[in-house]
Amino acid sequence: MTQTLDFIKLSSKTQQTPNALIVTLHGWGANAQDVEALIPYVNLPDYEFLLPNAPYPYPYSPAGRAWYDLRDGNMYEGLTESRQLLIDWLLSLESNTGVPLSRTILSGFSQGGAMTLDVGLTLPLAGLVVMSGYLHPSIQNLHQSNFPPTLIMHGRQDQVVPLQAAIKATEVAQSLGVAVDYHEFDMGHEINLQMLEVLRNFVIKTIA
Repeated sequence: MTQTLDFIKLSSKTQQTPNALIVTLHGWGANAQDVEALIPYVNLPDYEFLLPNAPYPYPYSPAGRAWYDLRDGNMYEGLTESRQLLIDWLLSLESNTGVPLSRTILSGFSQGGAMTLDVGLTLPLAGLVVMSGYLHPSIQNLHQSNFPPTLIMHGRQDQVVPLQAAIKATEVAQSLGVAVDYHEFDMGHEINLQMLEVLRNFVIKTIA
């Protein structure tokens, strides 16, 4: 396993120091390149996008990566290591980019959405975006009182991560005191343009 995360950087097109950072975590079996293809549709040229690759190989394809194992018998194996790697990497961003965590949005899809909730609720980030994600079992053990505003989006026809996972994540987050903006869409386990438009509006509102 790597000791740090490799990532793709898409720099701000309009200024040297970006207005803010958006970190996006891919899902199980995907990689940073898959996320990169979506960034032009977000239409935030003042922002820098950082797209890390998960540290583990995906068992079914050489190109895929994983934040932890999801196979029966190995469920959540590697999560503790990935969590710490991601926290350390996020904490290093300010010194490398000049942008503080208070102007950094952490987002993720599916397994990346679960990592976003897991790690993001423990850090002083500007906001969190969870797309087709779910909760890790340990998430309810948080004891702080100040959380980033969180956008949770999910497809009603999701056959991979059922809609109920998003509803549960919203309810648990709200019970902790998280300000949640919740949206459902008529779609499956995917990211569509409507979702990206809601993400864009959330980012602009949160960073402003």
